[in-house]
Amino acid sequence: MISKSEFYSFFRKIPKAELHLHIEAVISRDSIKKLYLRRNPQLSSQDADSEINKIFTYSDLNGFIKAYLAVQDLYDSVDDFDMIFSDLKDYLLRNGIVYAEVFAAPSAFINKGFDFAEMTANYHKNIVKIKNETGIEIKMLIDVSRTFGPENSNRNLDLVLANRIPEIIGIGLGGAEVKGPAKDFGGVFERARQNGLFTVAHAGEDVDCYSIWDTIDILHAARIGHGITAVQDEKLMEALVQRHIPLEICPTSNVFTQKYVKEISAHPIKIFFDKHICVTLNTDDPLFFCVDLLDEYWNAYSKIGFNMSELKKILQNGFEASFMTEEQKKSFLEKVEECWRD
Repeated sequence: MISKSEFYSFFRKIPKAELHLHIEAVISRDSIKKLYLRRNPQLSSQDADSEINKIFTYSDLNGFIKAYLAVQDLYDSVDDFDMIFSDLKDYLLRNGIVYAEVFAAPSAFINKGFDFAEMTANYHKNIVKIKNETGIEIKMLIDVSRTFGPENSNRNLDLVLANRIPEIIGIGLGGAEVKGPAKDFGGVFERARQNGLFTVAHAGEDVDCYSIWDTIDILHAARIGHGITAVQDEKLMEALVQRHIPLEICPTSNVFTQKYVKEISAHPIKIFFDKHICVTLNTDDPLFFCVDLLDEYWNAYSKIGFNMSELKKILQNGFEASFMTEEQKKSFLEKVEECWRD
């Protein structure tokens, strides 16, 4: 065992990819406080902190989603997204992340009257700015959202197709898994692929493993977000290996929602890894779960039982499971090897 400080110092310098990160949940508490006080100027700073703390009090996935929507409601204009991207930049830098595929969930903003074309213009502006300032590459997956139903998902896809920018490379299916069964969204996923978009989906986070089967057999998703209930079914785990479907694992998030995993040490990620499923480490929602990507690697090492060489493989999986070109993957993996030796 190496010390925590040594571990963080070493892993911070290793180039990393993160593939399951919700952009609206990378915003900092300080930024949320600014938004909250703008909406409630009569409150003192202390009162604002107290009210914000109430937003972040939840005990299950549905409670988390309610809090997530409450934070989204604080935005008054597309210009507020500048604040999100500023916090995203800080998050990526402090975790040594050089490539990220982030989810953006437009449904709540569109329902508030935000213009999607203006939103994508803001995404493009800020991603280019971060690339120019840091060299970090960011791609986006638009959440078509199971929470609002298949009709809304198709509308979201229509908006993506009508407002194509290079940074948006695909769609994802997030939201309340119980309310929006994967099998209801096969059409929108097929249409997305026909139009050259990648497709991923949250599954097996809050529902038993049949949700994952539907996601790989009906949605034909290229990656699974979470996928922790795959541990219930040996044949499913074999299928994930045979079909080369990676899992975007978010340990702290899974513990926080308290549905299938009650503590980090009991997380099934090591079972998946040992069965040769391609697993990646991610944070999901850093703000809501008070976790950074470096923390997830430390937890995997100190609480779940991964050794350093196994963590290196997981880190490499982050690039291998991404939607970047093979040439880009090769370049990033060479940088990982170089930094690991140093």
